[in-house]
Amino acid sequence: MSHHHQSLSGSRYELHLTREGADEVKAHQFYEIQPGDLEEEQEGDNMIGYVHSWEVGSTVDGPGLRFVAFLSGCLLRCQYCHNPDTWHKLNGRQVTVERSMHQIAKYAQVLKVSHGGITLSGGEPMVQKAFMMQIFRRCKQLGLHTCVDTAGRLGARLSDDDLMQIDLNLLDIKSGDPAIYEKVTRHPLQPTLDYAKRLSDLGRPTWVRFVLAPGLTDAWDNVEKVADIAAGITSLERVEILRFHQMGRDKWHKLGLEYLLENVEPPEPELTERVREQFRSRGLTVY
Repeated sequence: MSHHHQSLSGSRYELHLTREGADEVKAHQFYEIQPGDLEEEQEGDNMIGYVHSWEVGSTVDGPGLRFVAFLSGCLLRCQYCHNPDTWHKLNGRQVTVERSMHQIAKYAQVLKVSHGGITLSGGEPMVQKAFMMQIFRRCKQLGLHTCVDTAGRLGARLSDDDLMQIDLNLLDIKSGDPAIYEKVTRHPLQPTLDYAKRLSDLGRPTWVRFVLAPGLTDAWDNVEKVADIAAGITSLERVEILRFHQMGRDKWHKLGLEYLLENVEPPEPELTERVREQFRSRGLTVY
């Protein structure tokens, strides 16, 4: 498989397309889950992962300063996704565990001093569960705080021992109503609920994230259900309301994908505050 040479540095909003003729990708094919997205690698000392990009110094992906690796591959097709270019695992750049750790180690001291650490995001990092856990275990050996940004769809892939290696889960709950969840993601809600329950039962620190998209996820009852789910996680530390934005629109266009939220505006301050209050009414800490 050929790859363009490209830098792995850059923000989460950059478009990294590694296949030739990206402009000619047929949208319906790109939308489908591909065989490579489903293959699970076996853990090994120097296994290969597929990385979209990484970012150093993030302050929005967990506590302190974070080294964030955006892994390629995701099974969800969220209508508001701002990284559709991460959907397919094999579109990422091949990186070994060793090379990844070499990059992370360069920043280990500053990450510790800032009470930060490493965050694996995506895409959905659990698509590359074995690679993800290799990185986390090595980071724990360096004394680094570990964090995963996940929708929980593939949480069943992780053992209880795996979960003990992850200091913080940023759990994206796309919706609380099963029908709306399926409309937003094309996937069922139940695996995320199952994962949330495991995090609660094991006492694993969790921040719930909810994307507020007007006309899609903002219905009162839907938010109430998300808030109920969050309130049921005994190890919940905070809720983050992520306001919908249009920073991903150009990527959908470049990939030839139909973007259903073309004309949706970011939520008004009044709507955002109403939603925050729905969570606060359950005694939750909300950002």
